[in-house]
Amino acid sequence: MSNRCRTAVKLALCTGALAAGQVAAGGLILYEVGTADVGLASAGYGARAQDASTVLSNPAGMTRLEGTQFLAAGQALWSNAQFSAGAGTSPGLGRDDGGYALGSDGWFVGGGGFLSYSVSPELKLGFALTGNVGMPLNYDNDWVGRYYVQKTTLLGVSFLPSIAYKVNDKLSLGASVNAMYGKYSNQVAINNFAPRFGDGRLKLEDNTWGWGLNLGMLYEIDPGTRLGLTWNSQVDLDFKASAKFSNLAPGLATVLGNRGALNSDIKVGIKVPQQVMGSIFTQVNDRWAVLGSVGWQQWSKFGQVQLGIDNPSTDSSLTTDLDFKDTWHLAAGAQYRISEPWLLNLGVAYDSSLQSGDVSPLLPVGSAWRFGIGGEQKLSKTASWGIAGEYLYGGTLDTDQRSTLPVAVGGRGDLVGSYKNLGTIFVAAYYNWKF
Repeated sequence: MSNRCRTAVKLALCTGALAAGQVAAGGLILYEVGTADVGLASAGYGARAQDASTVLSNPAGMTRLEGTQFLAAGQALWSNAQFSAGAGTSPGLGRDDGGYALGSDGWFVGGGGFLSYSVSPELKLGFALTGNVGMPLNYDNDWVGRYYVQKTTLLGVSFLPSIAYKVNDKLSLGASVNAMYGKYSNQVAINNFAPRFGDGRLKLEDNTWGWGLNLGMLYEIDPGTRLGLTWNSQVDLDFKASAKFSNLAPGLATVLGNRGALNSDIKVGIKVPQQVMGSIFTQVNDRWAVLGSVGWQQWSKFGQVQLGIDNPSTDSSLTTDLDFKDTWHLAAGAQYRISEPWLLNLGVAYDSSLQSGDVSPLLPVGSAWRFGIGGEQKLSKTASWGIAGEYLYGGTLDTDQRSTLPVAVGGRGDLVGSYKNLGTIFVAAYYNWKF
């Protein structure tokens, strides 16, 4: 391997150290990882193939890249996700709305690294280190929904060794092994039904590895038009942790001990869903190009669970399944060549909701609109940089969680309210080197 390639590998590993933060920004699965796709709202995701980020979006796109290329990406976001309690919320839960649910007061930063290396004009090798899977929540400990969730984090950092081969002038094929390192934690308050003891607490923590496969195809209809098709397999993250209870009232500790819950191991099987996406890129003329994408994600097999105790005397399990449904994705965008060094990106996208009706405070996400804009400047034959911004609008999501017991006798209480006018702002910057 050449000295230039070794340098690029070092850059990829250093930049990829930021990926863990980016996962947290990812919600569940996001298309935003700090690249030009932020400004395009993911339009043309698997067909653009204009820089090394194609290692993630469609490994077959590496056959369009010359020499060795490395892209470093950074991203920051702010989300206004905040719960507003309604009249149906049990008075005994208090009035704390939990603050900004995502990140640190709504903020998260992150990034990723992407490398493409030319073995020959037909054969390319690549590597990416990034995170786009996760949903971190950080409510105030005393908020009104504390018996349903206080804090929870699911992180998935992907290591993606990749290969691509140009079969002929029109068809290229690519593949990546997805080695995903998963981190899971979940914390919930336990109602001691004895005010002098305050709340108890139940916490789970575990780390594990999961494995998957990403396949890509790129077909060039003519020099200005290409189609991309990608499939990402399901990744199983099989977490297992001991139930960690703390500050339990003596009576409740006795009840849970008799039921065998205090020292039990809890298995949390999470399936990062498989997804399929078709994309198109077409160069209309010297200045304009149009892009589009359509996709599907199998969230019905996600398997996330909700942690908590509703009735200590009868509950035989500490977890409850959340039923999700599959989602679909549609995006359209354009690129406009302002001048020789400057390129403008524009895009809009829509994703359907994985939850029907009311949402769980564990996952306050639903359908979403994305609106992106970005600019890229070519600095020389070997370097370019870009910035991008995107606004994600999630609308208003209602929550209606009912307890079998009132708060006064040890129940979780009724949690009724909404997350109003959910919005997330992404700001990204990236730099691409050619060696």
